[in-house]
Formats: sequence, structure tokens, C-alpha cells
Amino acid sequence: MNRLTAVLFDRDGTLVRDVPYNGDPGRVRLLPGAAAAVALARSAGLPTGVVSNQSGIGRGLLTVDQVLRVDERADELLGGVDTWVFCPHAPDAGCACRKPRPGLIRTAAARLGVEPAGCLVIGDIAADVLAARAAGARGVLVPNAATAPAEVARFAMDSAPDVLTAVRAALAEAGLLAGGRTPVRDAADGRPGARPPGVRPPGHGTPAPAGRRSR
Repeated sequence: MNRLTAVLFDRDGTLVRDVPYNGDPGRVRLLPGAAAAVALARSAGLPTGVVSNQSGIGRGLLTVDQVLRVDERADELLGGVDTWVFCPHAPDAGCACRKPRPGLIRTAAARLGVEPAGCLVIGDIAADVLAARAAGARGVLVPNAATAPAEVARFAMDSAPDVLTAVRAALAEAGLLAGGRTPVRDAADGRPGARPPGVRPPGHGTPAPAGRRSR
């Protein structure tokens, strides 16, 4: 992997509990270590992003507004992620963004001002790792009870037991843990971990033209 310049996360089953086609912000629950993983990446000076398949939109089960509101709630619980990108298409739409295709990774990297090759992508199914590889990024599988055993075996050499361990290992490998790095600071207010100038929180801008298993 090239120099680590950003960390991208899958949403459902990686950062938040997987509630199929969830459009209710009140049902958002963080998974253990999720907020700490985002905070650790940001404390190392790395921008963060979420890339998720949301095919419920294309299936007519969700609206874009519902997905944005769920993202906003997750963002609040996570302490602030720099960009949120999702694919709204159904699996048979043939889009270029639905994981395992690379579109979401490339869009998130562009929004963060980094090259895809410098991104670490963390997810809980094969599509997350394959999307990373297709974009030239590094993918790490964090399996859960819903991850297919064949996928766990396939990516055993590129896996971690939990999302916090995945981030910590990547930072250590990149030399960003020992001695640490200066946290990202927004020139406007100087707060550690504030979003870099120009990066918008969820709910702003247009969703990536770009939905997991069959999300």
C-alpha cells in the first residue's frame, strides 16, 4: 500500500448495527469500537469517509432523504466523519459505483483530496475489499456473524477482528502511531479533529452516483 492518506469505512455492519434498509435515525446504534476507530484515524491527521451501498433507494424501500438522515445521526454518534458517499442503485442497475465496483472509493477519495491508492477501506463483506482493490486502495475485512465463512477464509490475510484494531494496525504499519501526528485542525476554529476546510458533512451536496450483500 502507498502512503496512508485516508480511512474509508463501510457503514452497516462495520460502523453501525446492520438494520436492513433502515430509514429511521432512531434505530442507529454504533458497533463497539466504531467511534474510537474514527477518532484514532483523525488523531493521526487522516481524513475519514463512509462508503455504503444503499440499494433500498433503487428498490423503492427508502428515500434519499431517509438515508441522509440516518447518515446524519450516525455522523453525530461517531463524532464527525469528513465525507459520506452512497450508491442508491439496485443491484441490477449496472452502475459503476455499487461495491464491489470502485466508484464509491474513487468519489470519496476525490472529495477528500487524496488518491485512492492511499486509502484504507474497512468493511465486513467481500464487496468492500474487492471495491478497494478495484480502486487501487487497500481493503481490510472485519467479519461479523453475517459475513459468509467463504469470505472470511478468502480474506484471512487482509482481515482484523474489529474496526478499531484494523485502524490501529494500519496506522502502526504506516508509522503514524509512534510519536503520533498533529491532529487535523480547521483554520476557522482550531478545534482538533474538525473537518478540513471544504469538506461537507452528510446532508449537503449531491449523493454520489453510486448501495452489500443486497443493500
